[in-house]
Amino acid sequence: MRQATITRKTAETDITLTVDLDGTGSYDVKTGVGFFDHMLDQLARHSLVDLTLRAEGDLHIDDHHTVEDCGIAIGQALAKAAGNKKGILRYGSCLLPMDDALVRAALDLSGRPFLVWNVDFPTQKIGNFDTELVREFFQAIATHGGITLHVDCLHGVNSHHIAEAAFKAVARALRDALETDPRKSDAIPSTKGML
Repeated sequence: MRQATITRKTAETDITLTVDLDGTGSYDVKTGVGFFDHMLDQLARHSLVDLTLRAEGDLHIDDHHTVEDCGIAIGQALAKAAGNKKGILRYGSCLLPMDDALVRAALDLSGRPFLVWNVDFPTQKIGNFDTELVREFFQAIATHGGITLHVDCLHGVNSHHIAEAAFKAVARALRDALETDPRKSDAIPSTKGML
């Protein structure tokens, strides 16, 4: 069973989450940050990774700690649930259009964290949500999930569409990378013999 539960409790946040990599994309997310909840719903739905998440953070300061720490916990949960990564396809990519936005995501579940982020937002806010937190979230996932992740916005004029396209593109790439390789389901996808 490729499942994991992570609990993260700091002076800034209290987070509990469960993931199931072989799910159907069901989600039950409550972080106290409305737009972020909407994005996490998209991440689960389009990756087919079931996600249950509860987060309480110091929202009286701002959303930063909650968003970043959720990214840390999700990255840790993905890595834990994937285990030794035996039989996975490892790589995934997606070119995702959403109205005016076109976002490309490519990733490698390599165990080597790295983020290349070429996404600019035309506004600093989406409602009350700071757009700079989108990058912080994906930086946390890449770092704590051991993922090499490239995200490029090729076109976009609406910040909401750009952010949502980024979450969906990463989700679809993650879905592909986590799939079992029908030709090599018993092997680690690396010449090193480990990831």
